[in-house]
Amino acid sequence: MPNMTPDDERLLEHDYDGIREYDNPLPRWWVWIFWVSIIFAVLYSIDVGGFMRGPGRVADYDRSIADAARRWPQPTNADQAALAALVADAKTIATGKTVFATNCAVCHRADAGGNIGPNLTDEYWLHGGNLSEIAKTISEGVLDKGMPNWGKMLPPTQVTAVTVYVASLNGSHPQNPKAPQGTKVEETSK
Repeated sequence: MPNMTPDDERLLEHDYDGIREYDNPLPRWWVWIFWVSIIFAVLYSIDVGGFMRGPGRVADYDRSIADAARRWPQPTNADQAALAALVADAKTIATGKTVFATNCAVCHRADAGGNIGPNLTDEYWLHGGNLSEIAKTISEGVLDKGMPNWGKMLPPTQVTAVTVYVASLNGSHPQNPKAPQGTKVEETSK
């Protein structure tokens, strides 16, 4: 090859429609950054033992769950006495009535006689009729029947107020109530 210039040495052998390409390798620093970023991505996605982000995702998740359980404890049978004491509290019942009208009346009607949801004024209950069971149903919801878990959307004080309000509705006999559903519970305040 006579009289080759430095540019001619960089030309590749193949030819596409009369167009020839230069062989321009990437700078070594760019290639190293490329490979380091791939290695970092693999390590970041695996995160073996929290190598890069502290104790790891599982420990962080467990800590978040424990914090949520501490901040928003689920009602237990020990709460039954505290809930029973609030049944006679007019302020709590008024708060519960307001929250019920805002969130629950769509499915249970304003008088709680039942619409899409069941009648809450009779002694028949689908998911338990004592105060702790009512609070649990409100907090956790019944997702397969369309009732959201209000415990994630309402503060615990409002869940307690709605629980007390619903218990106070027992025997209120609304006009045109929905037919009884569930099992009979003698008294909701116990």
